[in-house]
Amino acid sequence: MKSKQIVLFASGSGTNVENIANYFGEHPTIGIKAVLTNKRDAHVLDRCNRLDIDALFFNKHAFVKSDCVLNILRSFDPDLIVLAGFLWKIPENIIDAFPNKVVNIHPALLPKYGGKGMYGMNVHNAVKENKETETGITIHYVNANYDEGGVIQQVKTNVSESDSAEDIARKVHQLEYEHFPKVIEDLLS
Repeated sequence: MKSKQIVLFASGSGTNVENIANYFGEHPTIGIKAVLTNKRDAHVLDRCNRLDIDALFFNKHAFVKSDCVLNILRSFDPDLIVLAGFLWKIPENIIDAFPNKVVNIHPALLPKYGGKGMYGMNVHNAVKENKETETGITIHYVNANYDEGGVIQQVKTNVSESDSAEDIARKVHQLEYEHFPKVIEDLLS
């Protein structure tokens, strides 16, 4: 067993989960303990099957109204909890149980384009509509409010007038794939 363990949360297709899994696949001291998802039909579950990673689905009650997910996390005893495209707000009981051990990646330069409902294409469309000349990613600690935890790292990319929202999304995804695993590794080193 590797000495440092990550638990990932994801709600969607799991591209960041797969990228992180590939990055740490041969790592001598860091491994992925499990992936947890709030969507029964999330494509991340298919990726976990293909990658031989334990994965669990949970519902809203288990997450928000009971200690079920918290107890699962405690049993895993992760060194870091990583939100990789996870769309629900993390309950305070989890944040309190794992202080400074829950991190998220946001597809914009916070504090711009953060908060409830600001994820994925919603962010990239807003960046385009507001004629921003740059955007990027923010990797940050998670606290009780959406996208307000302490910033760990921000990385920028230029946005040109001719970029579509889809072009912006591609640029941001490239930054995510390049930087998120390295920041996770730094946090665990």
